[in-house]
Amino acid sequence: MASPAEARTVREPAGKAASAITWDVLAAVAAGGAIGSVLRWSTSLVWPGPASTFLVNVLGCLAIGVLMCVITELVTPHRLLRPFLGVGVLGGFTTFSTYVTDALRLALSAPLAALGYLLATVLCCLLAVFVGITATRALSRGLRREAA
Repeated sequence: MASPAEARTVREPAGKAASAITWDVLAAVAAGGAIGSVLRWSTSLVWPGPASTFLVNVLGCLAIGVLMCVITELVTPHRLLRPFLGVGVLGGFTTFSTYVTDALRLALSAPLAALGYLLATVLCCLLAVFVGITATRALSRGLRREAA
């Protein structure tokens, strides 16, 4: 859920107040994106190819599930945390463009494998978000019970 300041960024006309909000959010996204992109690039150097892209996207989706559950249900985060981590770091880390490029290259030599790769990635990424949210909720319930 967007904070009131983030909501104003979308709804307010361009002006001094909207510009101040937009620039700090933009800076948070850019800084996070730089970090996430370097992490993604580093992963591709260590383990190039479609398997690396698959792993990065699934792990990124798992992390997005955890992050979104934490910042929307468990804590009141700083308003720049979601743009920095969610859009920036995890958005820069995961990669749709490489996923599609890998699938196109694979389709030239093995069309059925390419189709399997496309479907498996989408299904596993959706499952990873679900697992991230579900596991985070279960863990937070367990921790609350122990604290009580």
